[in-house]
Amino acid sequence: MEHLRTVDDVMTQAVVSVDHDTAFKDIVETMRMWNVSALPVLSAGGKVTGVVSEADLLLAATHIDPDRAITAERLMTRPAVTVTKDTTIQAAARLMARRHLKRLPVVDGDGHLIGVVSRGDLLKVYLRSDADIGAEIRELITGLLVQRGSAEIHVHVACGVAYLYGSLPDPTLEDVVVRAAAAVPGVVDVRADFTVTVPA
Repeated sequence: MEHLRTVDDVMTQAVVSVDHDTAFKDIVETMRMWNVSALPVLSAGGKVTGVVSEADLLLAATHIDPDRAITAERLMTRPAVTVTKDTTIQAAARLMARRHLKRLPVVDGDGHLIGVVSRGDLLKVYLRSDADIGAEIRELITGLLVQRGSAEIHVHVACGVAYLYGSLPDPTLEDVVVRAAAAVPGVVDVRADFTVTVPA
């Protein structure tokens, strides 16, 4: 599996959205048709100005004003919480968890909608094989330690958990190695057991 690092690697580019003047019933129908729980709301120029969710619709349904049209512009939450395609998967996941969101619009530098990333999209990184993860950790650690003295590190990955063991020439390198391994996409946990061998 290819290395999945940023939102660009996992986002859905075929995005369903609504305009500011989209009516309540049309929003509900669009959500039902595409089986989504929220929709980006776009300006006339294609920029994301808000998001309308099922929660917004349910709240509006409790106090409908027959004399006022209920449109996406009235219903949407603004400003929209968005990410760019260069946002790391970890950063997008933290934002989604912190804001209790199921989906995030992905925008370009000018705020135009270019995709959507969901919780399920972000979890794709954990579908990487253990062999693929292990190979990347070995390559990364080799690069980190190439000029730091004699080190012998073995890497074994099982169910996304990286087991690191061997010898290091400097005890301060253990934290460096563990942090590097933990940052590899698909790693669930890192367990290290090193001995320190000081060069004679």
